[in-house]
Order: sequence, then structure tokens, then C-alpha cells
Amino acid sequence: MVQFILNDKLVNAEQASGSTVLDYIRYYKRLVGTKIGCREGDCGACTILVGDFENDKLVYRSMTSCLTPLGNAHGKHILSVEGVNMKELSPVQQAMVDTNGTQCGFCTIGFVMSLTGFVLNDTAKQYEDAVKAIDGNICRCTGYKSIERAAAILSEKVNAKPEQETIAWLVENNFIPEYFLQIKERLKHLRETIAIESKAINPVIQKLVIGGGTDLVVQKALTVKKASVEHLFDTSHLQEIKFENGQIQVGAAVTVTAFAESKLIQDHFPGLKKYMKLISSTPIRNMATMAGNLVNASPIGDMSIFFLALDSGIVLNRNDSRRTIRLRDFYKAYKQTDKAADEIIEKIIFTPPTKGSFNFEKVSKRTHLDIASVNSACQLQMNEDNSIKEIHLSAGGVAPFPKYLAETCSFLKAKKITDEIVQEAIIIMNQEVAPISDARGTAYYKKLLLRQLFLAHLQLIEQRANASIKNILQLS
Repeated sequence: MVQFILNDKLVNAEQASGSTVLDYIRYYKRLVGTKIGCREGDCGACTILVGDFENDKLVYRSMTSCLTPLGNAHGKHILSVEGVNMKELSPVQQAMVDTNGTQCGFCTIGFVMSLTGFVLNDTAKQYEDAVKAIDGNICRCTGYKSIERAAAILSEKVNAKPEQETIAWLVENNFIPEYFLQIKERLKHLRETIAIESKAINPVIQKLVIGGGTDLVVQKALTVKKASVEHLFDTSHLQEIKFENGQIQVGAAVTVTAFAESKLIQDHFPGLKKYMKLISSTPIRNMATMAGNLVNASPIGDMSIFFLALDSGIVLNRNDSRRTIRLRDFYKAYKQTDKAADEIIEKIIFTPPTKGSFNFEKVSKRTHLDIASVNSACQLQMNEDNSIKEIHLSAGGVAPFPKYLAETCSFLKAKKITDEIVQEAIIIMNQEVAPISDARGTAYYKKLLLRQLFLAHLQLIEQRANASIKNILQLS
């Protein structure tokens, strides 16, 4: 049984834990404000807020309920639009009305929930924060300008929001209902009850393992719903990010958002904010797990490409029997990996790059919120004589699986960057990849993109290399 607080009521859901939160709240609880749109996490019409403890602090994250397994709601506060309704419109709802931020109305609930998430974020006050909060919501009617005006109104209204006792201030100013004041204590009590009850439950063998569900629920929704599911999303030891023995360890259930917000990661990746903005949308980043992205084995998986360029290792666990392999050796063919059916990825490990030595690039038809045509990452370290000490280069969209460009790296190692060397490296790189023509571009176009991304990587070390990268970038 899945237990959680749905708006202001404790619920005990007996439905399959692999079914979705969207279906539960609409069909079993008849809370039909949350809409069914794409069922792929793209449109945001089904956006809910999920309240959970992060370092003993209750934090609300926007998520697409169409992809959220019901089991991932266990012990949390699930908030649909009905849970923010009061006798009068909230300032979020009123701002949408005052700016004519809705036309057909189908997407409106999703925008209201995402903007309420912005309001509940104790550190988010600026207009840019409000716009970022709705980056996973699509509107086909308004052209967004009216919604942006609503976001501007809200950012002014929450300017006085304190970072401490935020919930109390929001209740006092009628942003959220009064019952929010008791949610933290109610959740703690619920967690204690769940912990006691879970000790009496016998584990079921051969379960379908699922993390955030952002891909598996799209591709195999019926399979997930009918299966006996093991939910790893909230497994505490899989959510850790730590530095140990000179390496960074990233737990399998760490979300893209948690990775991006980690001070440890930020310290080693100065460009992290720019990189993460290229990856999906806020609700999906709040759900998508690191291991899920790797085992998906998509040829254009953004985090797979990211970690390949760090020459990462992964720890695979089968009933407490562990083995460590290089991520570059994990991918064997299209959607085929070196992982047994009963193994799980436990963590990702890598040596942190030196400052300024890492870069991630992505090209897609839309700059943001899109699947890559080609993505690439590079870690490049130079010797004192300006020759290449170490290089790790990865690329997506140019092979049947995330590609580590071993031959290109081997060629470049110990060489100085010159026009001739770069030209030769590009030839080797083109021989190493095998893109196909599809909806995201022709094979020729993808090779051209990869070439340009490779040159963009090199541009970052312009001041450290004894070469004129600007001249190289002008090569035809």
C-alpha cells in the first residue's frame, strides 16, 4: 500500500505502485483539475508539486504526474491544483486572470502549479526564477507574453518573502491554504509509521527496478503498471554525492536537479549552470535519475555524454556483489549494455576535472527543452609545453549508443594543437562515428555539427595552448 498526503488528506492507495500519480488522482480521487496531455512529460498540463524532505527541510518540486510512478509518492505531500484552492483566488491564480494568461485553459493548471512551486521556493524571488519555473509548461494559445506578465507580477509580490518560515509567510499572505502549516509534522509522523510497517514486509524477488520513470513510463507504461516494482527513487544511500579518496561519487538515484544544486559539483564545474539548462525541463530534471539516464542507453543521452568525457566508472551491484567498470565499456550496441538483468547501477565515480578543462555542448532544433541532434563533452588537460596531457572526448547522435571517441583521443594525446593536427583529428573522428539521417538531421549534418562542437571544446583552452584556435575555427 502506498501512503501519502494528497493535498490536505492522508490517502492509502491500493493501486499498483507502477501506475501513475496522474491516473490515481484523476480516476480514483476524481480530482480532475490535473489534465491529461501528452503523457510523455513534455506539455506540463499534468504538473503537480511534490513535497519531500531534503536535509530535514520540506522542499516542493514540480513534477509531471503522467510519468510519476505512484510508488514514488510514498511518504510525501502530493499537491494538485485542488490543494491550493481557497475561497478567494491565490495571488498566482489572480495574476493569471489579471494578465489574461489563459485562453482555452487546458494548460492553465500546469502553469498555476509551476508558479506556485516558484512561490514555495524560499530562495526564488526574481522574475528570472519565475520564468525558469515554467520552462516545462507549454501553451498553444497565448504566445506566453501574458503568462510572462503574470510571472512579473508574482516576482514583485514575493519580493518580501523570507528564507526562514517561508510557509507561514505564504499562508499569512494567502498564497497557500492554512493546512500547509501542519504538513511538515504530519509528514514526519507518516514517515515514522511507514518505517515501522515496512519492517514487516517481505521483499519480492525479481522486481522491475525503476527510478524517476521519465523514460520507462513513456516507453513501457503498461509493463510498469502490471509489474511488481522496486522503487529506487527514494533510496537514501543512492541519493548521495560525496568526495572520497580523490574521487567524486554520485549515487544512482541522484536527480539532475540534485546534481546541479550540489555545491561539490558546482565547485568543480564552473559552467554547470549553462550545461544543465540545456537538459530537458525543470519538472523532468526534478525526476530524472543519473542511473536511469545511463541504463536507458539512448544514443543522445545528455548525462551519458557528460560522464563519458569524465572517463567515469560505474559500480554495478547484484545482491551485494559489486563490480566496477568504465562507462566507456558499458555500452555494447544499440540499447545493449554490460549489465545483467538483476544488476543495478549503484553509483558513478570520477576524478574531478581541473578547473577550465571540461566542456559540454549540445545542438538541437530548439536551444532548450529539446532532444539533441548532436551533443558532445570534452575533458582536456595540457602539459607545460602546451602538448595534450590527457583528453577524453564523447559524442551523442553519431553512433548507435553514447560514444567515447577512443581513437581520436589516442591520436591527440601528447600532441600540440596545430591546424594540421586538428585537421587530422577531425578525419579520424569522422571515421570513428557512424551517424544516420533522421528527423534531427542528415548524417552529413551531424558530422559537421560534431566537428564544430569539437572545435568549440578546443576554443576553451585557447589561452593555455600554443596555437591560434581562432584560426582553426575558420577552417572550411
